[in-house]
Amino acid sequence: MTQAAYEPVESPDATTVFPYHDLTPPTTRDVYEARPTVRDHLPKTPLVRSEYLSAELDADVYLKREDTLPTGAFKVRGGVTLGARLDEEFRERGLIAASTGNHGQSVAYAGRTFDVPVTIAVPDDPNPGKVRSMERLGATVLERGASYDVAREWAEQRAAEEGYRYVHSANEPDLIAGVGTAGLEVLDELPDVDAVYCPVGGGSGAAGYCLTLGAIADARIVGVQAAGADAVYRGFHEGHLEPGDGTDTTAEGIASHVPFALTMDVMCDRLDDLETVTDEEIWDAVRATFREDNLTVEGATGAGIAAALRAGEDLAGQTVVIPVTGRNVAADKLVAALEGDR
Repeated sequence: MTQAAYEPVESPDATTVFPYHDLTPPTTRDVYEARPTVRDHLPKTPLVRSEYLSAELDADVYLKREDTLPTGAFKVRGGVTLGARLDEEFRERGLIAASTGNHGQSVAYAGRTFDVPVTIAVPDDPNPGKVRSMERLGATVLERGASYDVAREWAEQRAAEEGYRYVHSANEPDLIAGVGTAGLEVLDELPDVDAVYCPVGGGSGAAGYCLTLGAIADARIVGVQAAGADAVYRGFHEGHLEPGDGTDTTAEGIASHVPFALTMDVMCDRLDDLETVTDEEIWDAVRATFREDNLTVEGATGAGIAAALRAGEDLAGQTVVIPVTGRNVAADKLVAALEGDR
């Protein structure tokens, strides 16, 4: 295959896509087809009732503990799904991605699992724990810019110039299908769910729940963004894919200012609502979860918990699921949250 085959093609959103990116939205069937691969490479994660949140909301609230996965975050489900299906031509050249950490860990884990080299571009001053994890998994990690989106643009350019397989953080049907398998696991244990509160950065997690608990159990799927990084929120409610002006949130897992075409397609079709919460609400939820449930969660997870707490009595008597999307919170952010400084 010639180098020209890796030239970008026209993209419906403000990111770069290549000819190998399929922008056809995945279906519920695709999630089921991804399940055997995920089962082969990853453990099933627990679904645990939160006594604290159940009491606060007068509801039955369950946490889907994706933090128990090997990388400490849900995205690895998508990584192994994509890695298992990777075209042979890319196995020597390798994978490249941009990430604030969890997507990068997912790609790094897939690279180690399937013996494929991996390069991850991260923004300057990244979460050090996530960087260490990616490096331990064998990835080359490079700081490339003041924000996630600057690092993303650098990775896209390297993919075009050097022929790496660029793993987009959302415009990848295999990633969405893979992370959607969490919803199938929930259905195995809890077939009657009324609502799911899922944090949204790129939207792969929320899209996965739309295709499973939303499509099968008719659960209400609510996405949650940080108020300081609300480009997807505005795109969802206003019907466009225009990028935002930047990000102003310390919850790095949901700090993206570009709506992505593929996940937006799924969410606009199936998501019931998309809300925003403030950073203060996010870190209050992180602190409360640590103190009341003895559970360490990232800011992204805090967003989902904060939105459910805000809903309050509206959830009384309902069965609610909140995914614990990750545990990889930076130590300084956790300490600040526990001390009430955020």
